[in-house]
Amino acid sequence: MRDAKTGSGGRTPLWQAIATALRSDISDGRYAPGDKLPTEAALSERFGVNRHTVRHALAALTEEGLVRSRRGAGAFVSARPTDYPIGRRVRFRENLLAAGRQPEKRPLQIETRAATEGEARALELAPGDPVVAYHGLSLSDGQPIAVFESLFPAARLPGLAEALAEEPGVSPALRRAGVADFTRASTRLTAVLADATQALHLQLREGAPLLRSTGVNIDPEGVPVEFGRTFFAGDRVTLTLGPEG
Repeated sequence: MRDAKTGSGGRTPLWQAIATALRSDISDGRYAPGDKLPTEAALSERFGVNRHTVRHALAALTEEGLVRSRRGAGAFVSARPTDYPIGRRVRFRENLLAAGRQPEKRPLQIETRAATEGEARALELAPGDPVVAYHGLSLSDGQPIAVFESLFPAARLPGLAEALAEEPGVSPALRRAGVADFTRASTRLTAVLADATQALHLQLREGAPLLRSTGVNIDPEGVPVEFGRTFFAGDRVTLTLGPEG
């Protein structure tokens, strides 16, 4: 058997390939939450590697929160990636409840500051205009799945900062600021690697894969009310194309 702790010639280390294969098995429902994974011996046979390499892959999945180990009993699936629809009506709470998960948002910082040039362009403001910047952590069943920064035009939405401080949900805070409904005007998805701060919040290793979603929400008149950047833990969320209604 090959010992695949490290790759050669630029190839992916085999322990990472094994971890990726097991993530796919969990995501596809081959192993449900609570199921026991095959033994190290069985996985070694399946992938053609020694047990140390399999153990390395399982340790990575444990660090990510997908797998938990019981001494003397083996490794068990602790969570399956959360389905998260991306469409015209992106709603964190509703999306997770529909997936059978318990949603939670934890504010990290709420501040009013000057918009950068790119932020102003997205929100149809002048550079330097005040925006409410809302930094937070999104959780599914108590597990962190994303860190986000949402920016709102402060002058258009009086009282929004106070509303967010009292109610961490964006939809109810916008309603309090006079926006009864909003839809997604654009979404851009990019694969990135976690920096040290993102890894800390998401309980991942630095350099773990993230999926960055950048989007603009508009009110019924087509005026931008939110410009958001969300960094999803790549192994904990499956982004899907949501309904257009």
